[in-house]
Amino acid sequence: MKKILFLDRDGTLIHEPTDNFQIDSLEKLSFLPGAITNLRKIVESQQYELVMVTNQDGLGTPSFPEETFWPAHRKMLEILAAEGITFHAEHIDRTFKKDNLPTRKPGTGMLEAYFSGEYDLAHSYVVGDRHTDIQLAKNLGAKGILLGLSEDRVDDIDRSSWEDALALDAHSWADIAAFLLKGKSRTATVRRSTKETDIYVQLNLDGKGKAKIQTGLGFFDHMLEQLCKHSGMDLEIEVVGDLHIDEHHTIEDTAITLGEALKVALGDKRGMQRYGHCILPMDEAQATVALDFSGRPYLRFEGAFHREKVGDFPTEMVKHFCYSLAVASGCTLHVHFSGENDHHQIEAIFKSLAQATRQAVKLIPGSTELPSTKGIL
Repeated sequence: MKKILFLDRDGTLIHEPTDNFQIDSLEKLSFLPGAITNLRKIVESQQYELVMVTNQDGLGTPSFPEETFWPAHRKMLEILAAEGITFHAEHIDRTFKKDNLPTRKPGTGMLEAYFSGEYDLAHSYVVGDRHTDIQLAKNLGAKGILLGLSEDRVDDIDRSSWEDALALDAHSWADIAAFLLKGKSRTATVRRSTKETDIYVQLNLDGKGKAKIQTGLGFFDHMLEQLCKHSGMDLEIEVVGDLHIDEHHTIEDTAITLGEALKVALGDKRGMQRYGHCILPMDEAQATVALDFSGRPYLRFEGAFHREKVGDFPTEMVKHFCYSLAVASGCTLHVHFSGENDHHQIEAIFKSLAQATRQAVKLIPGSTELPSTKGIL
């Protein structure tokens, strides 16, 4: 079932003027600090459909003419849409408080469609800056998030009538995003210990490309840093391996553990691109990587190296790294490369793999669909 984020407008998304409490000109339109940035994060998490619910006292009457309302409202929607933030529906009540009609918040008269059973109201939220927004949440069977309620906006509603519906008393939009996204981080921590290696991997798919790598193999560390930087993933890898024997177990088991971390972080894969492809040059060398997080491991690897090692890294282990990564992550991976300098060839492979991964794990704004006609990945 769909979860909804019901959003108040004035005082929640945009500043509410204190003169007449109406945004009736473009000059009065200004967003609350962090509203756009943090709402975009929430949208990109794919968890909620956005629905606007707002009281606009007397809209369409001489006290609030239509022509003064719509230009600023449309400009607000245009700015938000440019950041990937769109609303599934807008519900605007035009009545006055004295009219006491069921369509006015905290009444649910405008929102009857959401009681159809199609929506998961129990895990939906109403975000607003007034007590009536939290009362609306209670009336919907949802939870409320109160944003910076000030004393001059206390509605004449007994706190005891809505307090049990309050999930968060927020001081900022950053507080709201942190609260709503706490269960949706695409991260993984995997430790794999054998008699040959002890490997720790911490991964954040939606990171900033930060790397902390220590495998005991300098060139391998450098390649994993390239993978991290050019994929945008945050990646921490610590390896204790049997390098006194050779490099094989360290490289193979690192690939397995990283693949397992990718599989965990991808979760159910809903809303993600799934496919990635990159052709990347490095001086005279070129690498092409195409991948599909299909759940069906497969490796096609074409190209030739000219040396036995680059630094402390055996060139034969590039293929085995790719194979182990594909199997552990459930990825179909095609690698083609050419060139004269093996350092360039290997680095082009890792950078191209990074770019292809970046594409494949990217979330499609507004989508919660599984990228498969089979219904499972």
